Amino acid sequence: MDLKKTNAAQTTETYNKEVIEEKTDNIYEAISIIAKRAEQIKGDVKKELIDKLEEFATYNDSLEEIFENKEQIEVSKFYEKLPKAHAIAIQEWLEDKIYHRDSNEEIEE
Repeated sequence: MDLKKTNAAQTTETYNKEVIEEKTDNIYEAISIIAKRAEQIKGDVKKELIDKLEEFATYNDSLEEIFENKEQIEVSKFYEKLPKAHAIAIQEWLEDKIYHRDSNEEIEE
């Protein structure tokens, strides 16, 4: 996932209910799908952030010595400025980038 190229809203935005529910004909189902995707995005971003911060980790037994790592601070600031996971998920939903299917439908053989 390339987070730099996302065009999701950085701030709160109001969406048309009909546009959100258009693909499923049920607003609750659409929100459920978007929420599940937001959880996936959140998990991916968290894992990516932890991996990047691990590169800068210094393991020290002394609690008195705390070092500020400039690169670590820059990485943290970058991730703080990213759009929230739910905003990215909504943008993906509106751009038809989320695959979903109704599990109640019969699978044709």
